[in-house]
Amino acid sequence: MVNVYDQANALESALRKSDEFNNMKDLYNKVNENPESKQLFDEFRNVQVELQQKQMMGEEVLEEDIERAQTSAEAIEKDDNIKSLMEAEQKMSELIQDLNRVIMKPIEELYGINNK
Repeated sequence: MVNVYDQANALESALRKSDEFNNMKDLYNKVNENPESKQLFDEFRNVQVELQQKQMMGEEVLEEDIERAQTSAEAIEKDDNIKSLMEAEQKMSELIQDLNRVIMKPIEELYGINNK
């Protein structure tokens, strides 16, 4: 019998060794090593977290919150270090979505999903 948790741990190990993850890790380090990039990145993440918390708590997201988020997003798009990191994050996200499709395949086949 196969232990799926052993397989999941092997997948985690493979992800840690993947080019996609190591590229993302290197780019994240570049952001953190550059004071300007780090400050912009931290501000952007803080704004995102604040907005998510407001939404989860059912609080109204104000126009000023949206403007702050847009200003922060525009600032990070101009930073090459952060821009490269976000592109690497996107590639990693695509890899994880691909893996999720593979993992879900037996359940989809069982229920006949996508067989129509």
